[in-house]
Amino acid sequence: MLSEVEDDYHHMSVSIHHDNAVAHTVNAVLTRAPWSTCPGAVDKCEQTFTGLALQAFSVCRDKASNCTHLFDLAQLAAAHAFDSAPLVYDVFVSDPIEDRRRAEIFRNGTFVFGWFDAKYRIVEPVELAGMKLHDMRSWIDSLEPAQQEAARVLRWVSLIAHGRIIPMSKQSDASRMPPSCYTFQPERAAVAMRIGKILDFSDGTTQPLDHNMEEDRCDAMESA
Repeated sequence: MLSEVEDDYHHMSVSIHHDNAVAHTVNAVLTRAPWSTCPGAVDKCEQTFTGLALQAFSVCRDKASNCTHLFDLAQLAAAHAFDSAPLVYDVFVSDPIEDRRRAEIFRNGTFVFGWFDAKYRIVEPVELAGMKLHDMRSWIDSLEPAQQEAARVLRWVSLIAHGRIIPMSKQSDASRMPPSCYTFQPERAAVAMRIGKILDFSDGTTQPLDHNMEEDRCDAMESA
């Protein structure tokens, strides 16, 4: 099972080889990451999940010492280890207009739900108004399982997308960040340097994970 994500700042994947019960091999790949220390999180992710029962991935609580994105990808892959078809989430988060952003998530091309937020707080729909993006667990837990997953993904991407509006000078000192991931742990935050290519998909000429579509086209041509 392979789980992969790409956005402005990140491109990474996690693959899990299992025997229908236990993950015997976990492979993490960082194609593009924002900090010089991020590559070390590959080994950490693989150590965290290799040998773990697939059912135990969702209750693993070692996220802060991992790359949070690799961690989430590993959990997502385990959750869909027995799927018979690919699952694709497309998430769109607008740049703010008068401080409001629109966030939407689609599952295999079908709209699931969306919201408007301003300064890390939801303003629409009315039933979620006032809720902070950082404090949505109770609402997410109240949803059906499939909806819970989509809500977590939309929240995850909404938080990451805030990076587009933060000046680079204010997001290039890891020592100022809370210790919420592998790079931001104090021993690495002190030496982490901002690196990596930032891509802008907003003009519509390219889309995240376009390389997968190109590979599919090449495979189709070879088999024709």
